[in-house]
Amino acid sequence: MISYEPFWKTINERKITTYQLIYKQGILPDTIQRLRSGKTITTQTINTLCSVIGCEVSDIMKYVPDTDDKN
Repeated sequence: MISYEPFWKTINERKITTYQLIYKQGILPDTIQRLRSGKTITTQTINTLCSVIGCEVSDIMKYVPDTDDKN
């Protein structure tokens, strides 16, 4: 599964608030809610976030293997 934990860490380290992303950078509130909820976002949204924040994709999301045993 994809985790957006790096996004929260990145904006915290850079002292960027969700308010700034929404009202100064034009990121939709729905996008912030999707990140909070761990829901999918588009590659275009990831591209926009990287551009606005000035970071790499790995600073937005990471892959975390499912813990379900599939054997």
